[in-house]
Amino acid sequence: MSKAAELAALIGSQTALSNRNLIINGAMQVHQRGDQSVSSGNSYSLDRWDVATTGGSAAYNLQQSTDVPAGQGFGNSFKLDVTTADTAMGAGDGYIFRQSFEGQNIQSLKKGTSNAEQVTVQFWVKSTKTGTYILELYDIDNARQVSKSYTVSSADTWEYKTVTFPADTSGAMDNDNARSLILQWWLAAGSNFTSGTLNTTWASATSANRVVGQVNALDNTSNNFHVVGVQMEIGEQATPFEHRSYGEELALCQRYYNRSRDLGNTETGPWYNQPEQLGSGYGRAYIPFNVVMRTDPTVTVSTNNTNYTAIGTQFLTNRSFTSFLNGMGANNYVTQWTADAEL
Repeated sequence: MSKAAELAALIGSQTALSNRNLIINGAMQVHQRGDQSVSSGNSYSLDRWDVATTGGSAAYNLQQSTDVPAGQGFGNSFKLDVTTADTAMGAGDGYIFRQSFEGQNIQSLKKGTSNAEQVTVQFWVKSTKTGTYILELYDIDNARQVSKSYTVSSADTWEYKTVTFPADTSGAMDNDNARSLILQWWLAAGSNFTSGTLNTTWASATSANRVVGQVNALDNTSNNFHVVGVQMEIGEQATPFEHRSYGEELALCQRYYNRSRDLGNTETGPWYNQPEQLGSGYGRAYIPFNVVMRTDPTVTVSTNNTNYTAIGTQFLTNRSFTSFLNGMGANNYVTQWTADAEL
């Protein structure tokens, strides 16, 4: 049997040919928020991906890059570009690149049952900093975790990695739309997370055992960290990356974050014209979301004109909302909105 035939048989024996990848936007195609400059706190950049911190002094740009591994079918990658280095990590400091999962979307792991499944993660990585890195699965519902190491061998070179996590027969995931599991790439960690023995089997979370051996990828302003081609799937074998269309990925992302316009476009609706007012300079517009969002989102409405007394939202659900402007003058108005239902 040829290698291709062996792989096809393997794919068919493990899971369905489509919808294998539990990751959303693993090809880093969707970038609704645009590039971000971050000096503190957690921040999203590419859709469904955020960088979380537990302290520390590093600053960085989060970008959609066109630097990709050759011949793999990717057009973009995630890039973290260090702009302020953190050379003296505090004990409790840490930096994590991650994606979170709703409990109802990972029931196929069968976690907490005798039929629990192994999980394999594949990705391409390119980093200026060589050495040992830690990839972690963290179970929010049961405060359990497992860590695996991988190695960046050559600086600023695309390398393909696969990591298989063991099954966990303890700790079932909640079957709801809340955050239950996180897949996270550690970029740097203080001694509170590195002073023990790396926990490579599922166990109750012990901070000291989570990130043992991790290099500091943010210790120099020349450092960059790229990732693309992320696939997480059931089984012990990585299968070919499941490329989805931009439209499919965008719809999946819009469940968590939605916006009215492309970045840089100021000529977008809803419009409020004087004849459309409801009286006393009051204008209102009904806005349906492109997809049903995960939960009732946090909606921010703005306008490119200051001739009004109040702006806001009404009748908000995970399907739609109504925006309003009060005290409008005779000019035309245009508003933009964002809706955030991230985990």
